[in-house]
Amino acid sequence: MATAYKAKILCSGIFVSGRSEASVLSEDLAADGLWPLRSLQTTIDHKAQTVTVSLLGRFKSVALHRTGLGSALVIDTTVEELRSQVSPFYAQIKKTTTATTPLPTAKPTTAKPTEINTDRLSRVIDDAFTESNPTKLKRTRAIVVVQRGKVIAERYAEGFTPHTPLLGWSVAKSVVNALIGILVQQGKLSVDSQDLLKAWRNPGDTRREITLNHLLQMSSGLAFSESYSNPLSDVTTMLFQRKDGAKYVAERPAKTAPGQQYEYISGATVLLCQVIREIVGGSLADYWAFPRQALFNRIGMSSAVLEVDASGTFVGSSFMYATARDWAKLGLLYLQDGQWEIDGKWERILPAGWIKYSTAPSQNADFYGAHIWRGVPNSFTSKPRSDDDWPSGAYLAAGYQGQFVTVIPDKELVVVRLGLSVRQHSWDQVQFIKQILLALTTQQY
Repeated sequence: MATAYKAKILCSGIFVSGRSEASVLSEDLAADGLWPLRSLQTTIDHKAQTVTVSLLGRFKSVALHRTGLGSALVIDTTVEELRSQVSPFYAQIKKTTTATTPLPTAKPTTAKPTEINTDRLSRVIDDAFTESNPTKLKRTRAIVVVQRGKVIAERYAEGFTPHTPLLGWSVAKSVVNALIGILVQQGKLSVDSQDLLKAWRNPGDTRREITLNHLLQMSSGLAFSESYSNPLSDVTTMLFQRKDGAKYVAERPAKTAPGQQYEYISGATVLLCQVIREIVGGSLADYWAFPRQALFNRIGMSSAVLEVDASGTFVGSSFMYATARDWAKLGLLYLQDGQWEIDGKWERILPAGWIKYSTAPSQNADFYGAHIWRGVPNSFTSKPRSDDDWPSGAYLAAGYQGQFVTVIPDKELVVVRLGLSVRQHSWDQVQFIKQILLALTTQQY
């Protein structure tokens, strides 16, 4: 598990993010509790775009990068077979470099403008990059604050730039929410759709009763352990030990009836990626083209790379890279009720009511919607979750190690924070947002 983790993260860090191997090795793979990974032997082949990691020549793991598809572990396949997987946008991506694409014009509004206390806002951003506690390092890498489509604050840590695609971890789950929403908009799915997977269509299989809503709201009832500290848990096995993560999750038995309780599992998102694969149909190239054609190209997320595993299925639970500004565009899409201005005309990308549905409290958890958080996970607050500390109506996409895309509708605000906050409570997202809001005051007339 350790060699696989190091190979995968290093391969994507070098060949997707475009960072130096020294940076990824010394930071991402040596921070805090990850320091034992330093002892693993590593070989990087820049020409072949492979990373090989082993322990004393044993437990060897190999990761391979493919332009447009990201990096995947070579599991139950060969490097040659994996290399034959070619993105339908390979030529287009190969010819372009990641650019700092402009943000769109904001949707017209009648809300009162706000006055920005620039000095106070600057201090808030300064503090986000200042390490005040050596035992709980924040390691903020990028911050972008957007109001009404205009960047009002933006900063990057040393070694990172506006052109650096950064890993969103579970922020990618909210991208999967958007992709599912697009299929709902196209009339190919509904939140009440059942009988979702071919693997479950056997007589007497109760998993056929799991709906799209159950998967989106994390109430599928599947037996699945989401423990990253346990190398043998389902989530680590799915991500780092299986060629086909969706197949692994689809084979998990039902623990309870669907809809009975909330249980956050990344396996639910990987199953949604398999649902997308089966609904889109056609060739693998058709499936791989879907996110870019239906979402990324339409809202200008040119840097986005939603990685696939060795079977070709998107790992939408965890592995997507994009620049901070492109992550902000995802937030803007939700802020604008799923609409985007394309060629001077506002077009609906997500169905009417989709944002309201996605951000409403789920049946079994007030703090979670449909692959959208309604409050900050407790590991990224200084005290237990409280509605009093969180702005009314705000919601967010949240990921491991402190990745956040926060949307505050009544302030027409999107705030992106990306980092490497490994230890729990090393980053306080609630206080960060609170301080940003204090720097914005409603202008009186």
